[in-house]
Amino acid sequence: MTIPNRPSLADLARMSLGEIAALSGESLALLQEEADEALRRAKAAKDGLDGALERKYGAIAAELRKREGKDTGTVRFDDGGITVVADLPKKVEWEQDRLAATVLRIRAAGDDPAEYVETAFKVPERKYTAWPANIRTAFEAARTVKPGKPSFVLKPQSP
Repeated sequence: MTIPNRPSLADLARMSLGEIAALSGESLALLQEEADEALRRAKAAKDGLDGALERKYGAIAAELRKREGKDTGTVRFDDGGITVVADLPKKVEWEQDRLAATVLRIRAAGDDPAEYVETAFKVPERKYTAWPANIRTAFEAARTVKPGKPSFVLKPQSP
């Protein structure tokens, strides 16, 4: 599919939203395909660069954290004229069944578990729609539906 004077991704930065929206479906489909491919290439390049940085600086950062007596967090060191800021964020996961049991014990002891933990209730939409009507009705007042971000996939039609 060749479109004369077809704008490129670089052209989009100089175009208004209205100008872009006025493009043909063919042009938009090609731009969408080009953008998806550029995103895949950029992600692969970023992943490769991140891997190289981990290989080059990971052991140094780990040693500095060890010296500071910490498993996670940020350390700084120099590489020539560059300050390297190496962050290893803490990722905490809580076992939900054990948390629930602990909350019950706290409540049974007469304390307020809200002083120690935050409790959130979630209802998967698939389960909600499978419930009998009388159960759904009981929960409706607590349910708000908001639209998500729209998406559009443009695919050339086969001749």
